[in-house]
Amino acid sequence: MNRAEQLMLHVGHLTTSVGAAYPGSRAVFRGHDLHHDLGDLGWFELCAFGITGRRLPKDHLRVLEFIWTSTSYPDARIWNNRVAALAGTTRSTPNLALTAGHALSEAMIYGRRNEYRALTFFARTVQEMRAGATLADCLAHHLQHQGKLAGYGRPLASGDERIAPTMALARQLGLAEGPHVTLAFEVERELLSQGKQLNYGALVSAFGADFGLTGREFTMLFFPVFVGGMQPCYLEAAAKPPGAVFPTPCGDVRYQGVAKRAWPGSAPG
Repeated sequence: MNRAEQLMLHVGHLTTSVGAAYPGSRAVFRGHDLHHDLGDLGWFELCAFGITGRRLPKDHLRVLEFIWTSTSYPDARIWNNRVAALAGTTRSTPNLALTAGHALSEAMIYGRRNEYRALTFFARTVQEMRAGATLADCLAHHLQHQGKLAGYGRPLASGDERIAPTMALARQLGLAEGPHVTLAFEVERELLSQGKQLNYGALVSAFGADFGLTGREFTMLFFPVFVGGMQPCYLEAAAKPPGAVFPTPCGDVRYQGVAKRAWPGSAPG
């Protein structure tokens, strides 16, 4: 079947297994009546069900939602929060401000794409080690072909204040010793001689792998993780005078470009 024939199968209708709305009657969400079968779900649990198609255990959801809470820093100096705050200081709408901040949250170095790579590494390495490979061999092969390992080292600090409380909760729930979380700390021990410590991105990715999430599922579930911090940054900026967030006086700019020059037809001086 060629591409055109494949597309023709979808002309005039939508084939779906995730759900459908019947206005005035009901809404189906992954085979369940949204209002009558799933009314007991919290918002985070509904998102997880929509993404994975399965009801995650309550203790898994508690750890995953705690990760959301622990990453909601209302600091306008943080890269994506800064965008939301700058949007507020220009009087942009809240929706546009948060959407712009979200777009930056997908960054390769410090955003969701970094954690996608970390989760993929952990899942692959656990399988390879179960097949007989050593961690040293897995690390050497990865670094040879990828050049770096996502989730180790933190640009702004040598440690991560979120790791201890997250692990305390995981130990309380009996989830601190899953194969991927265990591997995450084993990798840290291997890399400490290079000054590479485990950062939060690697840890949360390891929990995602332990809970059976794929890289794409994890990325989708954690994409809004910064929203709790963005919202107050936007509101505070919008309450200040326009332009009052990180203003830069012209006198503070050190210009080293082309010298001042006259344009044709301009007045002398």
